[in-house]
This record gives sequence, structure tokens and C-alpha cells, in this order.
Amino acid sequence: MNHPAPPSALRRELPEALLAELKAVFVDRLSTSMAMREHHGRDESSYDPMLPDAVVFAHTSEEVAAAVRLCNQYRFPIIAYGTGTSLEGHILALQGGLSIDLSQMNQIVAVNPEDLTVTVQAGVTRKQLNTEIKDTGLFFPIDPGADASIGGMAATRASGTNAVRYGTMRENVLSLTVVTAEGKIIRTGTRAKKSSAGYDLTRLFVGSEGTLGIITEVTLKIYPQPEAISAAVCSFNDIASAVNTVIQTIQMGVPVARVEFVDENGVRAFNKHDKLTLPEKPLLLFEFHGSEYGVKEQAELVQQIADEHQAIGFEWATRPEDRSRLWQARHNAYFALLQLRPGCRAISTDCCVPISRLAECLLETKADCEREKIIHGIVGHVGDGNFHVQMLVDPNDPEDIARAEGVNERMVHRAIAMDGTCTGEHGIGLHKIDFLIHETGEDAVDMMRSIKHALDPNNIFNPGKIFRW
Repeated sequence: MNHPAPPSALRRELPEALLAELKAVFVDRLSTSMAMREHHGRDESSYDPMLPDAVVFAHTSEEVAAAVRLCNQYRFPIIAYGTGTSLEGHILALQGGLSIDLSQMNQIVAVNPEDLTVTVQAGVTRKQLNTEIKDTGLFFPIDPGADASIGGMAATRASGTNAVRYGTMRENVLSLTVVTAEGKIIRTGTRAKKSSAGYDLTRLFVGSEGTLGIITEVTLKIYPQPEAISAAVCSFNDIASAVNTVIQTIQMGVPVARVEFVDENGVRAFNKHDKLTLPEKPLLLFEFHGSEYGVKEQAELVQQIADEHQAIGFEWATRPEDRSRLWQARHNAYFALLQLRPGCRAISTDCCVPISRLAECLLETKADCEREKIIHGIVGHVGDGNFHVQMLVDPNDPEDIARAEGVNERMVHRAIAMDGTCTGEHGIGLHKIDFLIHETGEDAVDMMRSIKHALDPNNIFNPGKIFRW
């Protein structure tokens, strides 16, 4: 759409000798068909497809290591692929290359309920994980909305709706198995809750977006399923009242599990897409976890705070099916919002600011969208200061696209000026490379680049992402 294909000079041609050696390893699990390449050459971003030259389906860390050794020998790019749900162009083959699909590495390696840990292969999805450990009375709380793979969630440092209580992937990954550029298999940590042993390699690879190595196994923290869960939804006459309710809730230390904001455009899209009848006004969706008494106490306190901000209709959703319907609508936000402008493409972006600056940042961004007459929706994990703007544009109208990108740029600069970040959970990918420089400074990016050069000197891992080589 608004992002042209990479110059052909950047593309590295697939050597016939490399293809033959890969076929010897993967046999019928290697494909060069156009359909397979197209499937692995697109994600949920606004970028046009950028296709790999070949796709392999790995079953073990050893197979990944074999593919990496061969590609490193030929200096041929590698892109790790999980479920393809990234939003900033992370999995696009900017220079061509080999897509290593990890979706068939979907085994639960070990469950240790007494230690509250689980080890999984990278292709296990979050829904699969929770289904398979449900009988233990435990669950994994990180919920980015999409049924993403655990390996992809670690690579992008995902968070989502539960982060306000349970943290992000950064806080919940204990150790990783990683294939390095030399084709070696390393483990970055243990199942111990803490360690002072050497550099924290786990945190180095979590959030590296596939640019430093390929994650093949992940050891995670898991949590007891709450004794009681309750959800509540309430509407407000204006955005400021809704956001100030959240700010006061967090500042008072109420341990909400989830708190989501949806603007009036998002609510209208939810009603249409999911057949709901919510008031088409700014909305907050809360969820409370804990004992029956604790949940009741939390909810009553939040209701008092909401009433102080003139909330409309604080309604309970205590039945599991009612809660599921509300959260499913929230998770369908991307597709629901697309229906507001048929034939459009979405530019979806995010930022994160200190909670005290959230209302200011969100309101100014909303006003900017309206000034530019951009059809949009704003949703957010506002409990931790993170919100998302989805702008709907005509893919054939450069001026329409430019207006949306201008809103995005101003939003990011606004967030950074408030001591926030250009992305709370989407990651850098292709879309936010220049914003990272603005946020951290050239010297910090140079240090990141030095790490990349040291660990991947031939630039085979996901080249062109996070920063320029």
C-alpha cells in the first residue's frame, strides 16, 4: 500500500546449491510454491507483501540449527515465522530469504505445576497452552488478542489485556532455547525465579524481533486460575472522564486484572460486528481476579470511582459466557473497525505513556484524527498507559495515507515528549525504525547495532528490522 517493495538490489538470490542442501534436510517440508511464499510474505501490517524465496517447516531445534548453518554459509536471509499476526512488518522478507515456519513445533515440553512453570516449543499458541494446562488449575495470562505463538510473543515482547496485573512477556519468560547465527543451540536461563549469573541473555532475546537468533523453546511463569472472576462495563459521555477513571483506579492501587478503553467509533464497530447493543459512547471494560470477597471489593471501589466521573450504566458480567462475549468483541477490534470503511486498509499503531499523561496524549491524538477527517478507532490497554489507533485509509489515495502517517508521527513524538515510548507492544519492525532513533538517540541505536553485528555478523536474521544495518 503505502510502503513500496524493497529495491531489487537488496534482494539476495537463493543459490541452487543452498536449495538442494535444504531439501536434503527437510525433504517434503520445503516449499517454493507461490501460494506458500505469499502466505509467509504478509502479516497484519499495512505493508504490501514481501515474499521469501522458500519456506521450510521445522520440527526440532536441531533442524532449525541445520537450516541456520546452511543459510549463514551462503549469507542468505532467514525470517522466523509463527502465526503471522504481527502489525509492523516484522515477518516480511525485505531482502527475500528463507522463512522458517515454527508452527509445527507445537509440543508442550514440560509442565511443572509445583513450581508454576511450563516449557513449550515456540510454535505453541497461547490458546493451545491454556487449553492443555487447564486441568492443572493454572493458566498463562499474557493475552495480546490474536492467538499468537509463544515464540513470536517472546520475540516481540508482547503484552496485551492482562499486562496491568500480570506484566508482559519480559516479566514472564524465565529462559529460552535459541539458535544462534552460527547454528549453535544455547539455553539462556533456568527455571529458577531469579539469577545473578552473567549477562541476562534471556532479556536480550525477548523483544529482539528475530534479529539476533531464532527462539525454539520458551520456559514461562504460569499462575493459579483465579477463584473468582468478574467483569464490568461502563460508558461515559466523554473520553476524558473514562480515562481519568482509569488513572484514579491505578493510582489508588486497585489490583484490576484488565481495564480496556474503547472510543465511540470502536463501540459502534463492536455493535455492528458482534451484534452487541452497547451505548455508542466511550467505554471501559474491567475484569477483576481474586477471591470472591476480593473481587467484590475491587469492583465496588471501581464503581465508586466511575460514578465520580459520571459513568453511565455500570453493568456486571459475572457469567462466563457474558464475559467471553465482551472480550471476544474486544479481540475482534481490528476486523470490526475495518467494516467502518469498506475497501479500506488499516494503519494500526500504538504508543505508551506514563499513566499521568494518558488522558492528554489520547485526547490530543483523537483531536488530530478528527482534524484530518480520518475514519478511526482508538482502543487501549489503558491500565498501563498503552493505546492503539487504527486509521482506515484508501490504499489507492496517497494523500489519505500521508494524512494518517502524519497523525501517527505526531502521536509518537507527542508520546516521546511525555517520556513515553513509540510502541508499547507492537514493536519496531519496519514501520518505526526512525521513531526508535528519536526515542533512544543515535548512540543507543549504535549500541544495539553493535550487538547485532557481534551476534549476527552476516546479517542473516530478519535483516532490515528495528534499525538499518
